[in-house]
Amino acid sequence: MLKVSIDSSICEGHGRCYMLAPEVFEADEMGQGVVTKADIDDPELQQRALLAEDNCPEKAISCSHD
Repeated sequence: MLKVSIDSSICEGHGRCYMLAPEVFEADEMGQGVVTKADIDDPELQQRALLAEDNCPEKAISCSHD
């Protein structure tokens, strides 16, 4: 399982996470990314979450395997 989180204190709302993995992330009212699916079993969704992590300019996304 992949655990996903966003450090909201450093997210600047570029939106790459919810553009790359809308099944895992969405925008809040300020445009910052929030995690909607924190525990991911599906390999395809895991890849999308990892892609979002790699593309976050602030490195606000953390993905780790259980």
